[in-house]
Amino acid sequence: MSLTTPSNGAEPQAGALDLTNAKTLCLLRLSAIGDVCHAVAMVQAIQRRYPDLKITWVLGKIEYQLLKHLPGVEFVIFDKSQGWRSYFNLRRALKGQKFDALLHMQVALRATVASLAISAKLRIGFDRFRAKEGQWLVTNRRIEAQAQPHVLDGFMGFAKAIGVTDLTPSWNIPILAADTEFAQTLIPTGSRVLVICPAASKAERNWLPERYAAVADHAVEQGYRVMICGGPAPLERELADKIQAAAQSELENQVGNTSLLQLLAILKQASVVIAPDTGPAHMAVTQGTPVIGLYAHSNPGRTGPYTSLSSVVSVYEQVITEQKQGPIPWGTRAKGPDLMASISVARVIEQLDMLLD
Repeated sequence: MSLTTPSNGAEPQAGALDLTNAKTLCLLRLSAIGDVCHAVAMVQAIQRRYPDLKITWVLGKIEYQLLKHLPGVEFVIFDKSQGWRSYFNLRRALKGQKFDALLHMQVALRATVASLAISAKLRIGFDRFRAKEGQWLVTNRRIEAQAQPHVLDGFMGFAKAIGVTDLTPSWNIPILAADTEFAQTLIPTGSRVLVICPAASKAERNWLPERYAAVADHAVEQGYRVMICGGPAPLERELADKIQAAAQSELENQVGNTSLLQLLAILKQASVVIAPDTGPAHMAVTQGTPVIGLYAHSNPGRTGPYTSLSSVVSVYEQVITEQKQGPIPWGTRAKGPDLMASISVARVIEQLDMLLD
């Protein structure tokens, strides 16, 4: 199929396009950590189909730190902390570049505005139902509609739209030798270690510290070391301190002590990871490590750890049916500051015991 788009004013659905003769592809997905982990699987599916295609990825500054060594991808950083200057800087970085196709994979007003700096003949966005925040105004082709997709499957819809048929997700996020050595010093290969990444981006999505502590104590009783990991934000450090204070066992606190790639290496070395709806859960998925996801506010069928959905402990269905009447749209979030308290220690320990050796 030609790369040209219809000129009759219609809003065409993207079909099985063939990019064999294309030379350049631009991907726009700025954030967040979990979402870019999903996007990596899509990018690498495209690379298997089109190994000679030059791929440029417009990506957030923090997310770049995780993916900067990704093979065969050139990154252009969009630093949202610069405010309106970020859009001018993006235009300057892409000046003179014209892409054969753009995959516009983020439904957010800032992404819609950012896309105006990207010159591409073929501009593929989500289907009309999902193309919100003005995305449909800056694209000229759409992926197929999907009824109830996981975020990763939604992204794979873009790969399918450009002729990729092998949509089986796999990940190759390179970890430098120094980061691997750092992780192996903490967790020697073969060690029995539970890693808890307790903090989500919003405090209401975090489980209770005394319940994390109870699960940690159980793991220690089963012969496992327990390590708490996370970023340097004060709320993450405070949560880790509360978990340690509530635990009967001595836990290893690495919160704020690692870069993103060092954390990725630690997650690779871990036996099991426990986390709420947060980026490290999806980072662990990319490394093949089992994850117990804790969910109350968002639908784990849409945002859960992709290869560990059977291990999720969720009260989402219960709370969302209490809050909403009639049909519930797939991406609907439950609201409330205390929803995570509905997840019991017993349910998490039950899942953990299934995964422990």
